[in-house]
Amino acid sequence: MSAADLSRCSLNSATVKHASLTELVDAAAAAGLGAVGLWRHQVQEAGAEQAARAVAGAGLRVSSLCRGGFLTAADEAGIAAALEDNRRAIVEAATVGTRELIFVVGGLPAVSAPGQGPRPDAGPGDRDLVAARARVADRIADLVPFAAEHGVRIVLEALHPMFAADRAVISTLGQALDLAEPFPAETVGVVVDTYHVWWDPQLREQIARAGREGRLASYQICDWILPLAAEPLNSRGHVGDGYVDFAAISAWVSGAGYTGDVETEIFNEEIWADEPVATARTVGERYARYVRPYL
Repeated sequence: MSAADLSRCSLNSATVKHASLTELVDAAAAAGLGAVGLWRHQVQEAGAEQAARAVAGAGLRVSSLCRGGFLTAADEAGIAAALEDNRRAIVEAATVGTRELIFVVGGLPAVSAPGQGPRPDAGPGDRDLVAARARVADRIADLVPFAAEHGVRIVLEALHPMFAADRAVISTLGQALDLAEPFPAETVGVVVDTYHVWWDPQLREQIARAGREGRLASYQICDWILPLAAEPLNSRGHVGDGYVDFAAISAWVSGAGYTGDVETEIFNEEIWADEPVATARTVGERYARYVRPYL
């Protein structure tokens, strides 16, 4: 039997959270994968130029950079800080060699920190979901010219509704596309992350819409497993271990014209404890079995 084609299979660094950049790259290359997805803290530790050299030296691509975003601040200082940080993220994405900068847009200003309770001084306006989404749209408009100058695409990620308070005030692919619509498709796109959107009854139609509009910028995969962990964010599993219909979603993504990398991004304490090479091999095996036949 010939080896599976893993050229579009990407290992997101979050899947091997405790690995260094070198260990991430070595594991992906040893498993025969074609790309890696990077997180900014890792890029900053290594230096963006060095990170780019390490990935290219292993014969890999950078499929995306995570993450920009957190755009919902209502005060002038918070808005200025968000814009400054996201401009840095755009430069980092361009330097490591990816067009795709994943944006998690941020939760309500009432939240003290992701995963934490509300601020003691939070007022009614800090819980205004509609206003928070409007500020996301305003900040995207502020950042689009800078992103275009650097050849980087802002890639909006819808998160499962249980994260609306603290991480992302957009919960569906349709909402992400509505936010992207005023801007050029080459500068603002969307990501389909199976963990966050598999439940959406409009998913097929919205993936098709993303394809028609030329905004389908990334496909991230992992499974929804039960029971949920004490930290729900870490309730992701290897593809095939849970409830997501990868055959259907992958076929929809392919049918919408997506030909880019397929990035496995898992947050899971047990998987983080495994050796990076073993995890990378499992990522490749599951991609070959559950995803690639439908692309």
